[in-house]
Amino acid sequence: MVTLAEVATHAGVSASTVSYVLSGKRSISAGTRQRVERSIQELGYHPNAGARALASNKSNIIALMVPLRTDMYVPVMMEIAIAVATTARTHGYDVLLLTGEEGPDAVRRVTGSGLADAMILMDVEMDDERLPLLRGTDQPSVLIGLPADTSGLTCVDLDFAATGALCVEHLATLGHRDIAVIGEAPGVYERHTGFAERTLEGLRSRARELGLRVLHRPCEGGYDAMTLTLARIFDERPDTTGFVVQNESAVEPLLALLRRQSRAVPEDVSVIAVCPDQVAVQASVRLTSVAIPAQEMGRRAVEQLVAKLDGRDTDEVVLLAPELTIRASTGPVSTLS
Repeated sequence: MVTLAEVATHAGVSASTVSYVLSGKRSISAGTRQRVERSIQELGYHPNAGARALASNKSNIIALMVPLRTDMYVPVMMEIAIAVATTARTHGYDVLLLTGEEGPDAVRRVTGSGLADAMILMDVEMDDERLPLLRGTDQPSVLIGLPADTSGLTCVDLDFAATGALCVEHLATLGHRDIAVIGEAPGVYERHTGFAERTLEGLRSRARELGLRVLHRPCEGGYDAMTLTLARIFDERPDTTGFVVQNESAVEPLLALLRRQSRAVPEDVSVIAVCPDQVAVQASVRLTSVAIPAQEMGRRAVEQLVAKLDGRDTDEVVLLAPELTIRASTGPVSTLS
C-alpha cells in the first residue's frame, strides 16, 4: 500500500505539503499541486478515510436510522435504504445504517460522536421523540416521513392523506358504499406512526364527504390473523363490498380467504392496496393499487440533505403525489350485493 511519505518523495515535496494538497487547508502553488496530484495518480495512492476526516472535519458519512421492527414491512424499508445508499454514493457520501430501536439515544450518539455529517430518519411517528433533539442541533437532517409538527424540519414522504382519499374515490366511483380498511399491525397505530395515521385520516375524511361508511381494522397479517379480522368485518358490516389494504403481509391471505368464502374478486368484492407495485402485480389477483415510491423517497431525501450540507439550507416538506394504477381487483359493485 502506497504511503503519504512515498507520494511526497515521488513529488519532491514534504509530507506536510501532500497533506495540505489533500485537505485544502493551505494555499499551495498550482505547479506544486499539479506535481503532487500527478504523483498520487501514478502511484495509486488512496488517502486513509480516518485521516481525511481528521483533516477536513468531515466524515463524508450519512447516518440512516431505520428501526427494523417486526410489525413493519421490511422489504419497503430496505428498498428506501438502498436508494439512500446509492444516491449518497453519487454525491461522495457513504451511509452508516442504524437499525436498532434506540429512539433519541441514537440521535445523541450520532450528534455527540462525529460519526456522521448528517442524518436521515425513517419510521417517523406523529409525535416523534427524536424531533426535539434534531431541532436542537446544527447537524443537518431529513425525515422520510411526516410528523404532526413539521416546523424547522425537512421531510420527504408520499402524500399518504391524499393516498387514502384516492382509494376511497376510486371505490366510490364504482358504486361501493361500505368499505373496510385492513390496516397495519396494531403496534403501528399505537406508536402513531405517521404514514398509517395520515392514510386513515385522508381516507375517513374523503369517505365522509362522499357519504361512504368505513370500518377500520388493524391486522397483524398472515393467514390466521386475517381469518379473524375478515370474520369480524363481515360480522359487523355484512354489506361490505370494498376493501382497502394497507398491510402487504395481509394481501394474499385476504385474497385466499375471499376465494374460500366464494366471494369473487372483483365481481362480488373489490380490493385496492397501498403497496409496492411488485406486491400488486404478483398477487393471485393483480391488484389495483397506489404504489409506494420507495426509490424516489430515498433519492429525494438524500438530495435534500446534500443541499443542506452544501449550505442551501431550506426546511421544507416534499410530498410525492400518489398514483393509482387500476388492475383486475376492482370493479363495479354488484347489483346483487
